[in-house]
Amino acid sequence: MEDTVLIVEDEADVVDLLRYNLKRAGFKVLVATSGDAGLTAVRTHRPDIVVLDLMLPGMSGLEVCRALKQDPKTIHIPILMLTAKDEQKDRVKGLETGADDYVGKPFSPRELVLRVQALLRRLRTTAASTSLIELDGLTLDKSSLQARIDGERLELTTTEFKLLITLVNNRGRTLGRDDLLRDVWGYSPGMDTRTVDTHMRRLREKLLGHAPRLETVRGEGYRFNVLPDS
Repeated sequence: MEDTVLIVEDEADVVDLLRYNLKRAGFKVLVATSGDAGLTAVRTHRPDIVVLDLMLPGMSGLEVCRALKQDPKTIHIPILMLTAKDEQKDRVKGLETGADDYVGKPFSPRELVLRVQALLRRLRTTAASTSLIELDGLTLDKSSLQARIDGERLELTTTEFKLLITLVNNRGRTLGRDDLLRDVWGYSPGMDTRTVDTHMRRLREKLLGHAPRLETVRGEGYRFNVLPDS
């Protein structure tokens, strides 16, 4: 069965380039040319992944991303955001809004297809296990990609859930940013590690009272600490 990619982009030449390369890679492709149309298309067709431009007529890409990541029905759909190549602030805004990854314009079609494949592979790898992890009031259900604290559900994106699972599975051990890029994002070392820092900040905000357990180890990376009796 083909995976479905929804492209939300208003530049016709970019749409044609994306459509051609994604179809060539074996994807079914849907297109929306405005933010409002993109939001409607996601809710109607439930694509496997969304490639979302930041600058759109009507609703902006950030507004669309925020709406999708605040809706429990669409929060787990990965979003790859297209941003202006040299605008770091746009990339950070996208990640903070809930985007799972970004590619700067102009982009390499091959890189974009590889990023889409990596996001979908990560989603399936995380969901493949049906085991539960229960630790000091924190429950992680890999089959449903759900996390709970003392029974209360946390609204985590797929990437945030994968990041938390990776840290918890390695609790007590420091993981470098390159380690996390490899294990969570599936990328080679040397990619932009600010992606890790932005997702970690969002994850801490959502973990509430458990946030202090996500320790930043200066100059090395991050560590999830166990409680004394764990």
